[in-house]
Amino acid sequence: MNPDDPLLRILACPLDKGPLHLLAEEPGGGDALYNPRLRRRYPIVDGIPQLLPSSGEQVTEEEHEELLSRLSADGDPGAPRRGPRTPGATGA
Repeated sequence: MNPDDPLLRILACPLDKGPLHLLAEEPGGGDALYNPRLRRRYPIVDGIPQLLPSSGEQVTEEEHEELLSRLSADGDPGAPRRGPRTPGATGA
């Protein structure tokens, strides 16, 4: 999938219906779509996004931080910004 593909503007996460970000050339092969809000990655297989809830993979905190850095470095205008961590911000 190409970053300029108009399809990217209308694809949404099957769980929260929010926008997804393209992750080109993921380690392990292939592209993926990423939802930073839920920290879920959806594979793109043979050019077809796999957007079933069960096809999404939860990423670790470390992977999430790396993906945010990649999105920012790639110039994704919709990439979420990393802010300072606030103790207790998890709602616990």
